[in-house]
Amino acid sequence: MYTRTSTLLRTTKPFLRLMSTSAEPLVLASRSNNNNVAILTLNRPKALNALSSPLFDQLNQELTKADEDESVRAIVLTGGEKNFAAGADIKEMKDKQFADVYKNNFLGSWTRMSSIRKPIIGAVAGYALGGGCELAMLCDILLCTPDAKFAQPEITLGIIPGAGGTQRLTHLVGKARAMDMVLTGRRITGVEAAQWGLVSRVTKEGESVVEEAVKLAEQIAGFGRVATQAGKEAVNGALDLPLEQGLRLERRLFQQLFATQDQKEGMGAFSEKRKPTWTDQ
Repeated sequence: MYTRTSTLLRTTKPFLRLMSTSAEPLVLASRSNNNNVAILTLNRPKALNALSSPLFDQLNQELTKADEDESVRAIVLTGGEKNFAAGADIKEMKDKQFADVYKNNFLGSWTRMSSIRKPIIGAVAGYALGGGCELAMLCDILLCTPDAKFAQPEITLGIIPGAGGTQRLTHLVGKARAMDMVLTGRRITGVEAAQWGLVSRVTKEGESVVEEAVKLAEQIAGFGRVATQAGKEAVNGALDLPLEQGLRLERRLFQQLFATQDQKEGMGAFSEKRKPTWTDQ
Protein backbone atom coordinates (compact mmCIF):
# COMPACT_ATOMS: atom_id res chain seq x y z
CA MET A 1 0.00 0.00 0.00
CA TYR A 2 2.72 2.51 0.89
CA THR A 3 6.36 2.45 -0.12
CA ARG A 4 9.70 4.02 0.63
CA THR A 5 9.74 5.05 -3.04
CA SER A 6 6.59 7.08 -2.40
CA THR A 7 8.31 8.91 0.47
CA LEU A 8 11.09 10.03 -1.85
CA LEU A 9 8.57 11.23 -4.40
CA ARG A 10 7.08 13.70 -1.94
CA THR A 11 10.07 16.01 -2.27
CA THR A 12 10.13 16.35 -6.06
CA LYS A 13 8.74 19.48 -7.69
CA PRO A 14 6.99 17.67 -10.58
CA PHE A 15 5.14 15.54 -8.03
CA LEU A 16 3.95 18.63 -6.17
CA ARG A 17 2.74 20.21 -9.40
CA LEU A 18 0.72 17.07 -10.15
CA MET A 19 -0.90 17.33 -6.74
CA SER A 20 -1.81 20.99 -7.25
CA THR A 21 -3.65 20.71 -10.57
CA SER A 22 -6.58 18.65 -11.75
CA ALA A 23 -6.14 19.56 -15.42
CA GLU A 24 -4.31 16.35 -16.26
CA PRO A 25 -6.52 13.25 -15.87
CA LEU A 26 -5.16 10.75 -13.36
CA VAL A 27 -6.60 7.84 -15.36
CA LEU A 28 -6.55 7.73 -19.15
CA ALA A 29 -9.37 5.81 -20.82
CA SER A 30 -9.04 4.38 -24.33
CA ARG A 31 -10.27 1.43 -26.39
CA SER A 32 -8.70 -1.46 -28.27
CA ASN A 33 -8.78 -1.49 -32.06
CA ASN A 34 -11.89 -3.66 -31.98
CA ASN A 35 -13.49 -1.19 -29.54
CA ASN A 36 -14.65 -3.97 -27.21
CA VAL A 37 -11.85 -3.69 -24.63
CA ALA A 38 -11.61 -0.66 -22.35
CA ILE A 39 -7.99 0.24 -21.53
CA LEU A 40 -7.50 2.23 -18.31
CA THR A 41 -4.02 3.66 -17.75
CA LEU A 42 -2.86 5.18 -14.47
CA ASN A 43 -1.46 8.60 -15.35
CA ARG A 44 0.97 9.94 -12.77
CA PRO A 45 4.22 9.02 -14.57
CA LYS A 46 6.43 11.57 -12.78
CA ALA A 47 5.33 10.06 -9.46
CA LEU A 48 5.69 6.47 -10.71
CA ASN A 49 1.87 6.32 -10.62
CA ALA A 50 1.74 6.80 -6.85
CA LEU A 51 -1.80 6.08 -5.72
CA SER A 52 -4.10 8.63 -4.10
CA SER A 53 -7.78 9.01 -3.26
CA PRO A 54 -8.36 11.40 -6.21
CA LEU A 55 -6.80 8.82 -8.54
CA PHE A 56 -9.04 6.07 -7.16
CA ASP A 57 -12.08 8.33 -7.51
CA GLN A 58 -11.32 8.65 -11.22
CA LEU A 59 -10.44 4.98 -11.57
CA ASN A 60 -13.69 3.89 -9.92
CA GLN A 61 -15.64 6.20 -12.23
CA GLU A 62 -13.95 4.80 -15.33
CA LEU A 63 -14.37 1.20 -14.16
CA THR A 64 -18.08 1.78 -13.53
CA LYS A 65 -18.51 3.39 -16.95
CA ALA A 66 -16.79 0.43 -18.62
CA ASP A 67 -18.83 -2.06 -16.60
CA GLU A 68 -22.09 -0.38 -17.64
CA ASP A 69 -21.12 0.12 -21.30
CA GLU A 70 -22.68 -2.63 -23.43
CA SER A 71 -19.94 -2.32 -26.06
CA VAL A 72 -17.20 -3.15 -23.51
CA ARG A 73 -16.63 -6.86 -22.95
CA ALA A 74 -13.37 -6.80 -20.98
CA ILE A 75 -11.14 -4.25 -19.24
CA VAL A 76 -7.35 -3.82 -19.19
CA LEU A 77 -5.78 -1.95 -16.27
CA THR A 78 -2.19 -0.77 -16.59
CA GLY A 79 0.29 1.87 -15.57
CA GLY A 80 1.97 1.75 -18.98
CA GLU A 81 5.18 0.12 -20.10
CA LYS A 82 7.43 1.56 -17.36
CA ASN A 83 5.67 1.33 -13.99
CA PHE A 84 2.36 0.03 -12.68
CA ALA A 85 2.19 1.83 -9.32
CA ALA A 86 5.05 2.38 -6.88
CA GLY A 87 2.86 2.65 -3.80
CA ALA A 88 0.47 5.08 -2.19
CA ASP A 89 0.94 8.82 -1.85
CA ILE A 90 2.48 9.27 1.59
CA LYS A 91 1.83 13.02 1.48
CA GLU A 92 -1.91 12.41 1.41
CA MET A 93 -2.05 10.37 4.61
CA LYS A 94 1.04 11.00 6.73
CA ASP A 95 -0.71 13.49 9.04
CA LYS A 96 -4.05 11.68 9.32
CA GLN A 97 -5.35 10.66 12.73
CA PHE A 98 -7.19 7.48 13.74
CA ALA A 99 -10.56 9.18 14.21
CA ASP A 100 -10.32 10.67 10.73
CA VAL A 101 -9.36 7.47 8.87
CA TYR A 102 -11.87 5.39 10.87
CA LYS A 103 -14.88 7.73 10.50
CA ASN A 104 -14.24 8.30 6.79
CA ASN A 105 -13.30 4.69 6.05
CA PHE A 106 -9.96 5.66 4.50
CA LEU A 107 -8.99 3.19 1.74
CA GLY A 108 -12.53 1.83 1.66
CA SER A 109 -13.01 3.06 -1.90
CA TRP A 110 -9.66 1.64 -3.01
CA THR A 111 -11.05 -1.88 -3.32
CA ARG A 112 -14.33 -0.98 -5.05
CA MET A 113 -12.90 -2.58 -8.15
CA SER A 114 -13.79 -5.98 -6.68
CA SER A 115 -17.47 -5.26 -7.46
CA ILE A 116 -16.87 -4.89 -11.22
CA ARG A 117 -18.51 -7.82 -13.03
CA LYS A 118 -16.63 -7.76 -16.32
CA PRO A 119 -13.21 -9.46 -16.56
CA ILE A 120 -10.27 -7.21 -15.65
CA ILE A 121 -6.80 -8.01 -17.00
CA GLY A 122 -3.88 -6.30 -15.28
CA ALA A 123 -0.67 -5.41 -17.13
CA VAL A 124 2.28 -4.81 -14.79
CA ALA A 125 5.67 -3.41 -15.73
CA GLY A 126 8.20 -1.95 -13.31
CA TYR A 127 7.02 -1.36 -9.77
CA ALA A 128 3.86 -2.82 -8.21
CA LEU A 129 4.64 -1.99 -4.61
CA GLY A 130 2.37 -1.63 -1.61
CA GLY A 131 -0.93 -0.27 -2.87
CA GLY A 132 0.24 -1.04 -6.39
CA CYS A 133 0.59 -4.71 -5.52
CA GLU A 134 -2.82 -4.64 -3.84
CA LEU A 135 -4.38 -3.01 -6.90
CA ALA A 136 -2.76 -5.60 -9.17
CA MET A 137 -4.21 -8.41 -7.05
CA LEU A 138 -7.71 -7.01 -7.62
CA CYS A 139 -7.38 -7.87 -11.31
CA ASP A 140 -8.89 -11.16 -12.48
CA ILE A 141 -5.91 -12.14 -14.64
CA LEU A 142 -2.48 -10.58 -14.19
CA LEU A 143 0.33 -10.29 -16.74
CA CYS A 144 3.74 -8.83 -16.00
CA THR A 145 7.20 -8.35 -17.41
CA PRO A 146 10.02 -10.63 -16.19
CA ASP A 147 11.69 -7.79 -14.28
CA ALA A 148 8.52 -6.37 -12.70
CA LYS A 149 8.85 -5.81 -8.94
CA PHE A 150 6.13 -6.82 -6.47
CA ALA A 151 6.26 -6.05 -2.74
CA GLN A 152 4.28 -5.12 0.38
CA PRO A 153 6.82 -2.87 2.15
CA GLU A 154 4.40 -1.10 4.52
CA ILE A 155 6.31 -2.52 7.51
CA THR A 156 9.13 -0.06 6.72
CA LEU A 157 6.68 2.81 7.39
CA GLY A 158 5.40 1.46 10.69
CA ILE A 159 2.11 0.14 9.29
CA ILE A 160 0.72 -2.92 7.51
CA PRO A 161 -1.12 -3.28 4.19
CA GLY A 162 -4.67 -1.92 4.40
CA ALA A 163 -6.23 -2.65 1.00
CA GLY A 164 -5.98 -6.43 0.82
CA GLY A 165 -2.24 -6.97 1.00
CA THR A 166 -2.42 -9.45 3.89
CA GLN A 167 -5.61 -11.18 2.77
CA ARG A 168 -5.50 -11.57 -1.02
CA LEU A 169 -1.75 -12.17 -0.97
CA THR A 170 -2.17 -15.05 1.48
CA HIS A 171 -4.89 -16.62 -0.69
CA LEU A 172 -2.64 -16.36 -3.74
CA VAL A 173 0.83 -17.33 -2.47
CA GLY A 174 0.20 -19.07 0.87
CA LYS A 175 0.87 -18.12 4.48
CA ALA A 176 4.65 -18.55 4.57
CA ARG A 177 5.37 -16.44 1.49
CA ALA A 178 2.81 -13.81 2.47
CA MET A 179 4.40 -13.54 5.92
CA ASP A 180 7.80 -13.16 4.28
CA MET A 181 6.64 -10.29 2.08
CA VAL A 182 4.51 -8.52 4.71
CA LEU A 183 6.95 -8.81 7.65
CA THR A 184 10.18 -8.11 5.74
CA GLY A 185 9.06 -5.99 2.79
CA ARG A 186 10.68 -8.52 0.45
CA ARG A 187 10.51 -7.71 -3.26
CA ILE A 188 9.99 -10.43 -5.82
CA THR A 189 10.42 -10.28 -9.58
CA GLY A 190 7.81 -11.00 -12.21
CA VAL A 191 9.34 -14.43 -12.77
CA GLU A 192 9.12 -15.24 -9.04
CA ALA A 193 5.57 -13.86 -8.93
CA ALA A 194 4.57 -16.36 -11.63
CA GLN A 195 6.28 -19.21 -9.77
CA TRP A 196 4.43 -18.25 -6.60
CA GLY A 197 1.03 -17.95 -8.30
CA LEU A 198 0.71 -14.17 -7.92
CA VAL A 199 0.54 -13.64 -11.70
CA SER A 200 -0.71 -15.91 -14.46
CA ARG A 201 1.58 -14.98 -17.34
CA VAL A 202 5.00 -13.38 -17.83
CA THR A 203 5.80 -11.69 -21.12
CA LYS A 204 8.93 -12.47 -23.08
CA GLU A 205 11.83 -10.03 -23.11
CA GLY A 206 11.00 -7.12 -25.39
CA GLU A 207 7.26 -7.85 -25.56
CA SER A 208 4.80 -5.11 -24.62
CA VAL A 209 2.91 -6.21 -21.52
CA VAL A 210 0.07 -3.84 -22.40
CA GLU A 211 -0.29 -5.24 -25.91
CA GLU A 212 -0.25 -8.80 -24.58
CA ALA A 213 -2.90 -7.90 -22.01
CA VAL A 214 -5.11 -6.39 -24.72
CA LYS A 215 -4.70 -9.52 -26.85
CA LEU A 216 -5.81 -11.64 -23.91
CA ALA A 217 -8.73 -9.30 -23.23
CA GLU A 218 -9.75 -9.52 -26.90
CA GLN A 219 -9.73 -13.31 -26.64
CA ILE A 220 -12.05 -13.17 -23.62
CA ALA A 221 -14.19 -10.56 -25.38
CA GLY A 222 -14.75 -13.10 -28.14
CA PHE A 223 -16.83 -15.33 -25.84
CA GLY A 224 -20.38 -14.80 -24.63
CA ARG A 225 -20.57 -12.17 -21.91
CA VAL A 226 -23.03 -14.06 -19.71
CA ALA A 227 -20.69 -17.05 -19.49
CA THR A 228 -17.56 -14.98 -18.85
CA GLN A 229 -19.27 -13.08 -16.04
CA ALA A 230 -20.55 -16.33 -14.56
CA GLY A 231 -17.06 -17.81 -14.75
CA LYS A 232 -15.63 -14.80 -12.92
CA GLU A 233 -18.30 -15.04 -10.22
CA ALA A 234 -17.68 -18.75 -9.70
CA VAL A 235 -13.89 -18.43 -9.39
CA ASN A 236 -14.19 -15.50 -6.98
CA GLY A 237 -16.63 -17.59 -4.95
CA ALA A 238 -13.87 -20.15 -4.40
CA LEU A 239 -11.92 -17.54 -2.42
CA ASP A 240 -14.80 -16.61 -0.14
CA LEU A 241 -16.79 -19.80 0.38
CA PRO A 242 -16.18 -23.21 1.97
CA LEU A 243 -15.73 -25.92 -0.65
CA GLU A 244 -19.24 -27.33 -0.35
CA GLN A 245 -20.85 -23.92 -0.78
CA GLY A 246 -18.48 -23.05 -3.62
CA LEU A 247 -19.40 -26.24 -5.45
CA ARG A 248 -23.07 -25.43 -4.97
CA LEU A 249 -22.54 -21.94 -6.43
CA GLU A 250 -20.64 -23.37 -9.39
CA ARG A 251 -23.33 -25.95 -10.10
CA ARG A 252 -26.14 -23.39 -9.90
CA LEU A 253 -24.36 -21.01 -12.28
CA PHE A 254 -23.65 -23.91 -14.64
CA GLN A 255 -27.30 -24.97 -14.60
CA GLN A 256 -28.55 -21.41 -15.06
CA LEU A 257 -26.51 -21.01 -18.24
CA PHE A 258 -28.76 -23.64 -19.84
CA ALA A 259 -31.46 -20.97 -19.82
CA THR A 260 -29.40 -18.74 -22.14
CA GLN A 261 -29.46 -18.46 -25.92
CA ASP A 262 -25.66 -18.49 -25.93
CA GLN A 263 -25.60 -22.03 -24.47
CA LYS A 264 -27.84 -23.25 -27.29
CA GLU A 265 -25.75 -21.35 -29.86
CA GLY A 266 -22.40 -22.53 -28.47
CA MET A 267 -23.32 -26.20 -28.36
CA GLY A 268 -25.16 -25.99 -31.66
CA ALA A 269 -22.17 -24.39 -33.35
CA PHE A 270 -19.88 -27.08 -31.94
CA SER A 271 -22.13 -29.83 -33.32
CA GLU A 272 -22.37 -28.11 -36.70
CA LYS A 273 -18.61 -27.39 -36.85
CA ARG A 274 -19.03 -23.65 -37.26
CA LYS A 275 -18.05 -20.54 -35.33
CA PRO A 276 -20.69 -19.45 -32.79
CA THR A 277 -22.38 -16.07 -32.94
CA TRP A 278 -22.91 -14.82 -29.41
CA THR A 279 -25.89 -12.62 -28.51
CA ASP A 280 -25.17 -12.25 -24.79
CA GLN A 281 -28.66 -13.52 -24.10
